[in-house]
Amino acid sequence: MAMTEVFALDELLAKRLQARRSYLEFLRVPAMSAGVYVLPAGAPDPQQPHHQDEIYYVVRGKAKMRLGSEESAEERSVAEGSVIFVEAELEHRFFDVEEELVVLVVFAPEEKS
Repeated sequence: MAMTEVFALDELLAKRLQARRSYLEFLRVPAMSAGVYVLPAGAPDPQQPHHQDEIYYVVRGKAKMRLGSEESAEERSVAEGSVIFVEAELEHRFFDVEEELVVLVVFAPEEKS
């Protein structure tokens, strides 16, 4: 039997808030994992490079994204509707968060803790 599930973003964000965490994973299967990530305006992004490829979809908010190491970093503005691909092991982080950033994150394969 195929596994199917429908998620409501407002419910996921409420669970994340209740857990008092910036990231809430809501799906994990061998091929991928997914979560919601929220950074308040002005907050730093403590991310470290991941061992998986990632896709970020900005649900709402406004910030900049730094891709790559400090010496060769590319900086891009991101806002509602932005889709960002980050290859495995690449340094990256959001910065200059102007408006609360709500992001859907997909890892492939699933993120290893």
